[in-house]
Amino acid sequence: MKQEEVISLLEQIAPPEIADDFDCGRIGMILDLLFTKNREINKIAVTLDVTDEVLQKAAAFKADLLICHHTPLFHPIMTIPEFLAKRLKIAFDNNISIYTMHTNYDNAEGGINTALADIFNVRNTCMTDFGIIGDIDPIESKDFAKLVSEKLNTPLLYAGDKTVQKVMICGGSCLNRHALAIAKANCVDAFLSSELRHSDVLRERGDMTIIDAGHYATENPGMRVLAERLNKEIGDRVEILFIEDDPGLKSV
Repeated sequence: MKQEEVISLLEQIAPPEIADDFDCGRIGMILDLLFTKNREINKIAVTLDVTDEVLQKAAAFKADLLICHHTPLFHPIMTIPEFLAKRLKIAFDNNISIYTMHTNYDNAEGGINTALADIFNVRNTCMTDFGIIGDIDPIESKDFAKLVSEKLNTPLLYAGDKTVQKVMICGGSCLNRHALAIAKANCVDAFLSSELRHSDVLRERGDMTIIDAGHYATENPGMRVLAERLNKEIGDRVEILFIEDDPGLKSV
């Protein structure tokens, strides 16, 4: 399958133009090793983060293309630190191009947030600036937190004690002051996301249940769904491998 065909499909799934403004220049082919639209793509690896382990597994798979959610080159750089040089060397040595789908895939129908909401059978949904709002079957806060932990296979933190039915769900680092204010304005019972700050809890929580399930656990399901979708749509032409690399944070 030609590289330009793969990119066309990825842009249909998550159009670059729906990415958030801060992602300008960070979406799409951020490392194109052969610099040709006519390159033949035979194997594609899909992952959340471009880590050494992910690149090594992609190399062992002999991937031509690695599709990631988080670009390994988020900030402009004037010098290349050792860890990045080693990481990129794996890609260069093994001819692995890297394609990033970040906030465009967050915002896309069927993307990161949709995949997360589907895990909990959220219905009557609407998209917001920070994820998806919708309804679930009524459940107590502690039981919903337990369900999230089980479904996402992750330790978590939560605050709240109420019956939860209307929820806001957002993969990644959405537990910030602005997103919490949107959740409150929409009168949700619970907000599931990650990276909560203590000061924001004090300022914005009210009686809303907040569940911090971690950045990796709330976004990784969406990349798994992407790999499954690609396998269904082009799996007869390209081999697809989903690679997990959980940072392994544990509760004690």
